Amino acid sequence: MIPEVVTVDVSQAKTLLQSDHQYLDVRTEEEFRRGHCVAPKILNVPYMLNTPQGRVKNPNFLDQVSSLLSPTDDILVGCQSGARSLNATSELVAAGYKKVRNVGGGYLAWVNQSFPINKEQQQSTN
Repeated sequence: MIPEVVTVDVSQAKTLLQSDHQYLDVRTEEEFRRGHCVAPKILNVPYMLNTPQGRVKNPNFLDQVSSLLSPTDDILVGCQSGARSLNATSELVAAGYKKVRNVGGGYLAWVNQSFPINKEQQQSTN
């Protein structure tokens, strides 16, 4: 049986983030550094890792999330477009996380709504 995943749109996500929800960004660290949504509590735990063989699932994903978040925390899971976060949310629900929701459309939808983003400074290599 596939666990039930609740998906919210970015407007709902933005409201929930202002009411104490954690934002779990499951994109790669490189994607996260290039830009992420502004949230009071944001964490980056990649669901997929870039390897020389291509992208592979992060074998330590659940352990890494468990070390940062409790199964009773209110958590919004987002990625670039909504595909990885759907898989990650499904896995978290299956692992006993009760209040986890997928952010439909992900970072791309967030940017399309012109919601605030953070970009980490790029180092110039001159």
